[in-house]
Amino acid sequence: MRKKVVILGAGFAGLQLARRIKNKNLDTVLIDQYNFHQFQPLLYQVATGRLEPSSVSFPLRKVFQGEPNLHVRVAKVEKVNTIDNVVHTDSGDFNYDYLVIATGCTSNYFGNKNFEQFAYPMKSTNEALALRNKILLNFEDALSAPTEKLEELMNIVVVGGGPTGVELAGSLAELKKNILPKDYPDTDFSALKIYLIEGLQHTLQNMSEGSQRMSQQYLEQMGVNILLNSVVDDYNGSTLRLKDGREIRTSIMIWTAGIMGNVPAGIPKEAITRGNRIVVDTSNRIKGLENVFAIGDISYMETEQFPKGHPQLANVANNQAKTLASNFDNLLNNKPLASFKYKNPGTMATVGKHKAVVDLPFFSFQGRLAWLTWMFLHLMLILSVKNKLLIFINWAISYFTNDTTLRLILSPTKKEIELTERKMDSIVNKY
Repeated sequence: MRKKVVILGAGFAGLQLARRIKNKNLDTVLIDQYNFHQFQPLLYQVATGRLEPSSVSFPLRKVFQGEPNLHVRVAKVEKVNTIDNVVHTDSGDFNYDYLVIATGCTSNYFGNKNFEQFAYPMKSTNEALALRNKILLNFEDALSAPTEKLEELMNIVVVGGGPTGVELAGSLAELKKNILPKDYPDTDFSALKIYLIEGLQHTLQNMSEGSQRMSQQYLEQMGVNILLNSVVDDYNGSTLRLKDGREIRTSIMIWTAGIMGNVPAGIPKEAITRGNRIVVDTSNRIKGLENVFAIGDISYMETEQFPKGHPQLANVANNQAKTLASNFDNLLNNKPLASFKYKNPGTMATVGKHKAVVDLPFFSFQGRLAWLTWMFLHLMLILSVKNKLLIFINWAISYFTNDTTLRLILSPTKKEIELTERKMDSIVNKY
């Protein structure tokens, strides 16, 4: 009898694993709350109107067309029962012989309810679209806003100086310089201030000293106000307060300052560690569970080389999925499981046109070559040829014109809101 594998999450890790085991002697069910895979590294370009959501999102059923042993289910996981080997979702229950948790991470607001209510995260396509709408609507409102309201509308604050925060701040600075004055000729955009707030003493804290220095230099040249060693104390939707008492008036606070594992209910508490990640052994098997695995950002694996766990990067997720796919062969053939070994190929971040930083294992470089390297590698990681072509065309147009045509305000319609409410009501009524 064929063994049944259930994969929770269609991010980098879950999708990679599903693609690699689809032809094995297994029945596989891939469960995600969305019917598409999201290429998260480029969501900031969706938020700033450089790319359309469809360019960085890929329908799961299209990926697995003609695969009789792989079944896609769009559902929200409610609980995992590791005793009876059942996953409970809002669309029914799924039995498994092997369970793989690849649910990734979500924004970590460190218990601050105001951050959770008023900040704009950017962990999904929907959140990137919401942010794009908010940014564009602010500029529309600024045309007729009273003087006392303008500062709040024209300040944008990015919290978190990691790669996402740096890339987003740079993209917003280019939007301010190259595009907005042409779109709104009757608005003075010298009043638009972009802030990047980082609690530590450098941007890109986990990269080399040269990359930290250059990223900050690039951003300052582009007009971004960088506040280092600064921690946000609270935010009420219109005023942001720092720990040292300083205040910034803004209606847009973008949160990129922290993430935590998106652990489904039912996982034993003793298997969960800091960052809300799941402790796994070197084969990605969850501590204390024989037939349940975790891969990608949600997993926490200590090794000699990575005593504090592996970095939460797409490359780690993809390679863990590859190792686990091979280990399913070992399980089916009663062979010992192989250990996951990771060699860091390097990290990179882009700040703007001709401005990027790249750290490789033995050397670092910045500038135009780093920017071209960043673009090439990200383009290669895109799933389909069609999407690669669409992104390349948009990037080419943006390069030669310093402009895009993707600044659309796409608010949900009444019917979309009704559909969402109906779905939520059905979940509530079920319980």
